[in-house]
Amino acid sequence: MRRHGFVAGFLLLPVVVYLVFVISPYVQAFQIALTDWRGVSSGLNFVGLDNFRRMFGNDSFWQAIRNHAVLLVAMPLAIIALALAFAYLLNAPQGRSVRGAGFYRVVFFLPQVLAVAVVGVLFKAVYRPDASGVINGALIQLGIEPVGWLTDQTLALWSIIAVMVWQAVGFYVVLFSAGMAAIPKDVYEAAALDGAGRLTTFFRITLPLLWETVQVGWIYLGIAAFDGFALVNVLSVEQGGPDGATTVLATEIYKNAFGYSRFGYASALGVALFFLTLTFAAVTMRVTRRERIVY
Repeated sequence: MRRHGFVAGFLLLPVVVYLVFVISPYVQAFQIALTDWRGVSSGLNFVGLDNFRRMFGNDSFWQAIRNHAVLLVAMPLAIIALALAFAYLLNAPQGRSVRGAGFYRVVFFLPQVLAVAVVGVLFKAVYRPDASGVINGALIQLGIEPVGWLTDQTLALWSIIAVMVWQAVGFYVVLFSAGMAAIPKDVYEAAALDGAGRLTTFFRITLPLLWETVQVGWIYLGIAAFDGFALVNVLSVEQGGPDGATTVLATEIYKNAFGYSRFGYASALGVALFFLTLTFAAVTMRVTRRERIVY
């Protein structure tokens, strides 16, 4: 009994802090979503589900959902595929090691230590539409017309996804490298004796034994795909342009709350984003669940 009381005493403060700073804001957001509060009055005028009805009838909301769908498919696939490939090459389970593997890990990880806003400003210079832009400057030198990477409706979202991939892939290279390093070398030696090539070894040994790490990475990246606020806010034209081509729910929340003072409607968007993220994480864990391989 004393032991339980001792443990409860240590858990009490963290639980209280979690309730105050995490659960309480969620509850307040759900409450504000049912009002027409504009952020300047002390009273809350209850409007029921009007904000949600307006949200479902708003084209900007559905455009943001479509953009999230593209992000959910393209960004995790690209990052995980590249990270797995780089990590497998750097770890060289069958003895064909890459010279300077430690140096490459540091280089891959460097973008991760940069603030997201700094990355956005950096690539704003890279994507400039004239000769001062890094890419367009090179294209002009080659006699090719400059491209509006961030002003073309077709290219804008993909240009931002490319930045997200560049910024995040290094972290997952390190994560997957750590997972691969934990796989016993005996397994690879046995596969080599059986004549398994590098590709067969990757798909039959490395990937199955690394599956739980890949699953966690996929969930993290999916949650990141439901955010994307900082890069979209810095890189896009007019916070989600051109013409909504790069808008995401986070930018819609920001614009409605701090641009138009529609805090009730912004909270409704936040509630929708909360349930979308939660649903994605639950469905992903359910769909990708498989028997654990013990080694």
